[in-house]
This record gives sequence, C-alpha cells and structure tokens, in this order.
Amino acid sequence: MQNIKEIEELIKIISKLPGLGPKSAKRIVLKLINDKDKLIKPLANVLAQVYKNVTRCPSCGSLRSNISGCLNCENKDEKFNKICVVEDIADKWSIESSNIFKGYFHILGGTLASVGNKKEELLINSLVERVKNENIDEVILATSATVEGQTTAYYIQDSLKKTKTKVTKLAQGLPVGGEIESLDDGTLYSAFKFRSDLNSNSD
Repeated sequence: MQNIKEIEELIKIISKLPGLGPKSAKRIVLKLINDKDKLIKPLANVLAQVYKNVTRCPSCGSLRSNISGCLNCENKDEKFNKICVVEDIADKWSIESSNIFKGYFHILGGTLASVGNKKEELLINSLVERVKNENIDEVILATSATVEGQTTAYYIQDSLKKTKTKVTKLAQGLPVGGEIESLDDGTLYSAFKFRSDLNSNSD
C-alpha cells in the first residue's frame, strides 16, 4: 500500500470504531477516496457541525444540541413520573425504538468499572437531584446483566435510599451477561414488564 500519511491516519481512526478493524477501515477509506465529492466533503461538514454543536447533557447524560437544548430534559409536551437509567446512548436508542417505555431517560455514561474512581462521571449525583426535583415515583435500573452493570445498579440503589422513591430493575427476559443494546424488542418487553422492586429487598 502506498505510504501516504493522511490515508494511514484516516485508516487508524476508522479502525477504532466499534465492529471495524484495519481491513474494514481500508475498504471504507478507499470508498471515501473514490467518491470524494459525494462522501468526504459532506461527511467532513457534518462531523464539524457535530463536533461544534452536539454535547452531552450534564444533567441527564443524553446528547443535546447547543442550538435546541436537551430534548430529554426539556420535554414540554409530556410530564413523566418515571426515569429509566441506562449505561449509554445506544441503550437509550434501543429502548426508545421498541416503544416499550414512556418516561424520562438518564444515561450514566458507563459503569463503575469503566470509570474507576471517577464516580462523578456517571452522573449518579445528578440522578439523585432529578429524582428529588422532578417528582419521580419510580427509577428503573436498566443496566446490563453483567457484573459491572449489576454492581453499578446496586450502587445507584444505595444512593437513592434517602429519596424513598421506588427503585426497580429489569428482571425476566434479560439474560445473564446480556447488554441492553443487543436485546430484541420481545426480550426488552419481558424485562420491563416483569421488573423487580428493589426497595422490598432492602434493609
């Protein structure tokens, strides 16, 4: 392969994307180069706009536009009394597309294991504040059924004890080790329908 610095750098960056390796990245880069006007130019413009205008909401963790604000927090049409807590944006999108849950979302941005000692990065404190300020009746913990996901769920449950709010977690239908993003609609439906009440199990 020709030793062109710009191409090599682009391949390295694209190969870091989920599900892509060096071979897939090379094919993508060749496609981009072969159709520069239709692909590279508009892609560069869109990426620049996303970099400039799209950020993570410091309150709920969802993606927001610097122009229109956070649609998750600033929902003026409907007021909900439930918050569904997920690990990342992909989990939120999966649940939204299934039309199973109607309520607010809170995106942690990972698990306790992924952030180490930087627990504040998970927006758990902001979750507690939202529960207190938004008259929330139930918090649904929709973290993955992995060791990391369950550990994070129990930490959140403990953090919400003083709020006296009902805390539930996804139950039947969620396989051990399963990640929310990879579940089909039927499995998600069962997991939400048969969610268990964690308050009744607490001391």
